[in-house]
Amino acid sequence: MNQKDRMLAGLPYKAWLDGLPEERMENKKKLRKYNQCQPDERATIDELIRDILGKAGVGVHIEAPFYCDYGKNIEVGDYFFANYNCTILDVGKVIIGDNVQFAPNVSLYTAGHPLHPDSRNSGYEYGMSITIGNNVWLGGNVVVNPGVHIGDNVVIGSGSIVTRDIPDNVIAAGNPCKVIRKITEEDRKYYYKKYDADLVKNDPETHIERSERHDRAICA
Repeated sequence: MNQKDRMLAGLPYKAWLDGLPEERMENKKKLRKYNQCQPDERATIDELIRDILGKAGVGVHIEAPFYCDYGKNIEVGDYFFANYNCTILDVGKVIIGDNVQFAPNVSLYTAGHPLHPDSRNSGYEYGMSITIGNNVWLGGNVVVNPGVHIGDNVVIGSGSIVTRDIPDNVIAAGNPCKVIRKITEEDRKYYYKKYDADLVKNDPETHIERSERHDRAICA
């Protein structure tokens, strides 16, 4: 088993062997092109991000600047959006579902190092996969640590440090991030705190298919 295989298996590995530095350098070159695109070059932006990521569904957009280690270890579903300064350390697999939104400065860290200084100074490191379900919203400056699973329909409050798994259908926040409460039918009535959601529900644009909205954005 070479060092890349060990890395992807969640085993201790050496990041300077078996072609891993060359893969990271190649990805850095791709990221440089992506992050320096003109904002109206929508088709080029879409093409480049699909070359960086391991898998990308329809309607994927990541605002520049974006940073990651390898890119190919990241898989995102349909209608994924990440705002400015998204950082993903993808030495382990990162699997993200459909209709997921990241606010600015969200960071996903699959990478880790041994706790004991002798082990850490050996140069060995490891990667533990992160998975994020469907219909998830991560607020600004959220950090997700190695090995975490976030369930479906979850909202993570801004500034949270997610160190453990989060179940489906909850709002969670804090450092360390903890479940605050369930998301219920009552939440459907409001778009923010106690602000009535009727404005959103009655807007004809709300009912436009997601694919059509994506096409409009690409053409804008």
